[in-house]
Amino acid sequence: MNDRSEPSPLTIGELARLTGVPVRTIRFWSDAGVLPAAGRSAGGYRLYDTEAVARLHLVRTLRDLGLDLPTVERVVTRRTGLTEVARTHVAVLDAEIRVLQARRAVMRSVAEGHCTAEEMRLMHELSQLSARERRRIIDEFVDETFAGTDPAAPGAGIAQSMRGLPEDLPDEPTVEQVEAWIELAGLVADPGFRERVRQMATGQAEPPPVPHDPQAVLTEAGRALDQGIGPESAEGGEIVDRLVGPGVPADERARLADSLERFTDRRVERYWQLLGVLNDRPPFPPSVPAFEWFIAALSAAR
Repeated sequence: MNDRSEPSPLTIGELARLTGVPVRTIRFWSDAGVLPAAGRSAGGYRLYDTEAVARLHLVRTLRDLGLDLPTVERVVTRRTGLTEVARTHVAVLDAEIRVLQARRAVMRSVAEGHCTAEEMRLMHELSQLSARERRRIIDEFVDETFAGTDPAAPGAGIAQSMRGLPEDLPDEPTVEQVEAWIELAGLVADPGFRERVRQMATGQAEPPPVPHDPQAVLTEAGRALDQGIGPESAEGGEIVDRLVGPGVPADERARLADSLERFTDRRVERYWQLLGVLNDRPPFPPSVPAFEWFIAALSAAR
C-alpha cells in the first residue's frame, strides 16, 4: 500500500510565512504573471504548490538585483535564459556604476572647493556623457579643424593624435580627471583655439632657417626663466648666441622666431597635458614657456 500523498497546497499567507515576502507583494507578483497560483480554494482564495517557494525566492533575488518584472517573468517561464539576462544586466550595472563614479568625482571637487555652483552644473552635465558622446565631441573638433588640410603639411599629423581619448573615464575617476575632461571640452569648443590649431596644421613645410637644438633651448631658456633673465637683456643675448651661434644676423634670427612661433602655443600644449591626465599618463613639464622666452630673445634682435 502506498502511503505517500501529494503535499497540501499553500495559501498565500502560508507562502508569505515560509518566504518572508509580504502577502501584498506575492499578490502583486502573481497578478504580473511571475508567480501564478496553482489553483483556487472553494472560497476563491489563491493556492500555491510547493515549487512556488523556490520560484518566489528566485523572483525576489532577481528583483533585488534590479531586473524589471517583464524580464523576471521571461526568466521564470524560461522564455529567456538566465545567463543572457545576467550578461545584459551586468552591462547596465557597469554603466550605472560609471555614472555614479563620475557624480562622486564631481561632488568631491565641489567639497574640496574646486568649483562654483555653475561649474558644478557644467561638470555634472559633461560627466554624464557616454564614451561615444565624448569621442564624438573630439572627433567633430578634429574633423572641422583639419578639414581640407594637406595631409603632407608638417602639422597635419597631430590630427590623429588629438583623437587620443581613452575609451572611458577610469572606474574611479579622480577630481583631476573629471576637471580635465571639462576643461578639454571647453577648449575644443573655443573658436580661437580651433583657428590656432588649424594655423599650425597648415603651416608651410620649411626647414628651420637657423639650426638649433630644441633640448638645449629647453635647458638654457628654462634656466633663464628660473633666474629671471629678460629675453631683451644683454645676458639674454648671450644665451641666444650660445644657442644659434654669435654670427647669425638679426634678420635670420627673426625668421627663426617667426617659424617657432607658428608651432608654439600654450593652449595646444595644454590639450596634450589634459589628454595625459585622462589617459592616466605621468605629467610632463611644459616646454612652451621656454620657447616663448627663446622666441622673444630672438625677436629682440629686430
